[in-house]
Amino acid sequence: MTGPAQSRTTDIVPGPGGVMTDEVGVVTGDLTLRSELTGKEVALRVQYKDAEEWYTVTGGRATIADPADLEAVHNIAVGLLHRPEG
Repeated sequence: MTGPAQSRTTDIVPGPGGVMTDEVGVVTGDLTLRSELTGKEVALRVQYKDAEEWYTVTGGRATIADPADLEAVHNIAVGLLHRPEG
């Protein structure tokens, strides 16, 4: 069974435009962001806080050379998407 080798998770509140996802379009409100590393690919996913369903952030995939870079990618994603002040 292949699953994420590593992941980082942070609760976020996006700005007024929300976060665009591949599956359901824009999601807004209190969300949880998870950066999942599988092999060398990082995928960003969000869910409504405490929900079960995860959605892929549109454009939220990247290939990294070193698994240690997952932390930096996650921190950048949080910096870009967490906008509680708007």
